[in-house]
Amino acid sequence: MRNLLLLVLLLPGLCSRAQEKGYAVGAVVTDFKLKNVDNNTVSLASYPNARGYIVIFGCNSCPVSRGYENRMVALQEKFSGKGFPVIMINPNDPEVASSESFADMQQHARKSSLNFPYLEDPGQVVTRRFGALRTPHVFVLQKTPKGIVVAYIGAIDNDPDNGNAQKINYVQNAVNSLLAGQQPEVTFTKAVGCGVKSKG
Repeated sequence: MRNLLLLVLLLPGLCSRAQEKGYAVGAVVTDFKLKNVDNNTVSLASYPNARGYIVIFGCNSCPVSRGYENRMVALQEKFSGKGFPVIMINPNDPEVASSESFADMQQHARKSSLNFPYLEDPGQVVTRRFGALRTPHVFVLQKTPKGIVVAYIGAIDNDPDNGNAQKINYVQNAVNSLLAGQQPEVTFTKAVGCGVKSKG
């Protein structure tokens, strides 16, 4: 099963190029205002000098999401100063997943030393708007003359176990392409992780 998973991630061309629901690559994104674990409100407009954003849907309890957190922190360190900050949103309904409450998020952010905003999404409004299905699920956004546009959707890389000798850093490659004035070569991969917890 693991080899099959890695094969799918290594060959993104085998994956669907569009989301079943939510934003697709090329879609213009609507801004949001969500509460951060520091109790301040964060939106895309909170970063007026940003060139784009790395929006990650992640959570407290999913072992895949937690396993990627060091790589999320590294993305923030590498790209926030270049105009692509990381913003993480918890997509889970805390009434369904009891360990995903706002208080749990605050505790998790402190314990994990997250260096980026970690936002709650009451009613999963933003989660549904984006079409996030897994944790982690990444949307790389780019500021353009027509608005903030989705440039990449999917996994951070093809190495959920962090031991793949043929690792492809999808998000890093996408952002580097945008910084170079080019569109990413790979714009869609399959997000792998725990399913988003919701009532419906």
